[in-house]
Amino acid sequence: MDFFKEINIIRRRITHRVTKNISNSSDNNFPSINNREDIKKILICRPNHRLGNQLLMTPLVQEVINTFPNSKIDLFVKGNLSTIIFKNYPNIDKIIQLPKKPFKNVIQYLFTWLSIRKKRYDIVINVDKGSSSGRLSTKFANSTYKLFDDENEYFNLKYKDYKHLAKHPVYSLRFFLSTIGIPNVERKIPSLDFKLNSEEITEGKKILNQLIVNKEEKTICLFTYATGNKCYSEIWWMELFEKLKKVFENLNIIEVLPVENVSQIAFKTPTFYSTDIRQIGSLIANTAIFISADSGIMHLGSSVQTPTVGLFSVTDLDKYQPYNKKSLGLDTKILSTNEIVKKIDAIIRK
Repeated sequence: MDFFKEINIIRRRITHRVTKNISNSSDNNFPSINNREDIKKILICRPNHRLGNQLLMTPLVQEVINTFPNSKIDLFVKGNLSTIIFKNYPNIDKIIQLPKKPFKNVIQYLFTWLSIRKKRYDIVINVDKGSSSGRLSTKFANSTYKLFDDENEYFNLKYKDYKHLAKHPVYSLRFFLSTIGIPNVERKIPSLDFKLNSEEITEGKKILNQLIVNKEEKTICLFTYATGNKCYSEIWWMELFEKLKKVFENLNIIEVLPVENVSQIAFKTPTFYSTDIRQIGSLIANTAIFISADSGIMHLGSSVQTPTVGLFSVTDLDKYQPYNKKSLGLDTKILSTNEIVKKIDAIIRK
């Protein structure tokens, strides 16, 4: 472990201790909102650089826009992915980016934190209750209303999907707003949305046509990599791949490669490699189904509205499974590859 990693672990421990006693939203006596039009400047805090975590923020951003359509939204994040993810969100005003490696960019890191204090916001929203930096930035920001993303036992009992990291912040926002004069709404929570434009989707179609032979048939898209113990073995993937080929012998099968440029199926099907996530998303958007282990790219698949099958053996399926109306997560500890193929077949036939 290098010096900077050790320092970062210490930083996280200190931040957690500092923030664990930060007051909940319910501890504050906020005035009622009489007119939604008065809410013009909103800050959303999600200081995390991971692709999946930032994509999981898109339902909350859409909910804020639906509730306050004339507002301008700043995002307090880490790294530069949000600039790419929220490219086509017109209500996003400023993306405030913490450096991914704070102890190598100390001055930039401090000035970024100070920037959220200088501007006056109408509402500040912390996306993840478990994020120490998120709670701290919400506390530190200059705002009339502050939502720390508190646990709500009523919603936890009422909504079976309350634990999901894309949905929980929306439920929390709705409850918080109901306490300050904006009635809770019973509508479907927005799906993840990468907001590809028509030109990007057309470009994705061109890329796909260069990879496949049978352009009249549907295409199955695989992503066989994941980090750490979320990554399935080559043996496991090869078994699934061979069964997919047999059951869907007339369909095209392609594989999107990770930045590491590796394949758990030994490159046995046409592959696509890119470090441009909008280009990757545009390709996936033109396929019939996307199959991936739990990863940021899995959430990219569901964010472009492609039916996505997420494969889970380690992480909490209820919190992280792919989310749009056609997607599902599968627990591979209890499902065989034959059962997984049957689930995939049911989606493809719809």
